[in-house]
Amino acid sequence: MQETRLPLRFVLLLSLLMAAPQTAFPEELPLLPGPVRLVLPPVIYAVPGVEMNVYFDNVVLVVDPNDYVFDVACSRGIHQSERWTYTPSADDVGSHPLMIEVRDGQNQVIARATTKIEVVPADAGGNRPVSALLIGDSLTNASVYSQHLLDLCKQPGNPQLTLIGSYNPEGQAPENRHEGYGGWTALRFATHYTGVARQGDSRKRGSPFLYENADGSKKLDFARYLKDIGAEKSPDFVTIFLGPNDIFPATDETLEETLDTMLANYDLLLAMVRGVSAETRLGVMLPAPAAATQDAFGANYKTGQTRWQYKRNQHRLVERMLERYGARESEGIYLVPTEVNLDSLHNYPTASGKWNVRAETEAARLNNGVHPAASGYRQIGDTLYCWMKAMLR
Repeated sequence: MQETRLPLRFVLLLSLLMAAPQTAFPEELPLLPGPVRLVLPPVIYAVPGVEMNVYFDNVVLVVDPNDYVFDVACSRGIHQSERWTYTPSADDVGSHPLMIEVRDGQNQVIARATTKIEVVPADAGGNRPVSALLIGDSLTNASVYSQHLLDLCKQPGNPQLTLIGSYNPEGQAPENRHEGYGGWTALRFATHYTGVARQGDSRKRGSPFLYENADGSKKLDFARYLKDIGAEKSPDFVTIFLGPNDIFPATDETLEETLDTMLANYDLLLAMVRGVSAETRLGVMLPAPAAATQDAFGANYKTGQTRWQYKRNQHRLVERMLERYGARESEGIYLVPTEVNLDSLHNYPTASGKWNVRAETEAARLNNGVHPAASGYRQIGDTLYCWMKAMLR
């Protein structure tokens, strides 16, 4: 009987799926971002019972992801039209490699990237008192992902989480504290001094971390900040979730210079915390994707911004952050893969109305370009929660 031979690619993928957990794919399958600029974070954290996703539109720079075929290889999860989705069980604890290939209309592989899914025990950090400071812009100011993080940690087997910070927006639970301000950038947090911080109108405040020295110079002083807000020690975690306001006005011609400015000031914030505590885990939250359609940007900005330009800016920021902050775990700096686990089509706000003034039928259109609905914020909270659990195992 003639022996049947499988193509090399299928042999390689089959061996990956059947082998013990590993963190790398064979060298025979080289990685390439390709023309679609496919990019994945090095690690995606997961916890049993919490859904984790990779939305394909969020990891490539294309006008329409439906023009391409996404081919997922992983021993866990389900490959659906718009995403790979996975809700681990207790038996899944461990590391599981995942590979995505992008194919064109001729079925040719044009891009390939890998990551690993790190599933940590559901009781990681159970009953351990921990504190966290969340720094950000309006996405943090909304206080939804922070509340969701608190709620998740109230379930059995979780750390006893305290959020620190000077800002407790009106209407929020007293424990829902952070330093999140609408419209803020890394530059503003690092340099904006008004003489008034941590009180009054949040739009008129100076940086909560910036102080004036006797000679009139300004200094980022995290130790003094902690003392002023009554924190007994440096937090176990500090996360920074910035980007939308930094990149919004950039064009292709100004984008790299814009990102240089943002990341230089972002570095100052990281160094500010690290200068006080070598133990604090620093979470670089990768910027969230734009809402999925131009409708959302038209609703907010009329003709002032396109979804495509914003997506180009956001995708490039992800690339730059991966380059700058990846592989720095030895320094206590970790990437939080916020951008992969947010449904930009179904978990952003919508408004219903007629298709046009003469139409008799109505439809729901996305109506916010960069701010998710509560469901989207909770996906952000899920990602942050899984990262924190991984740090506490």
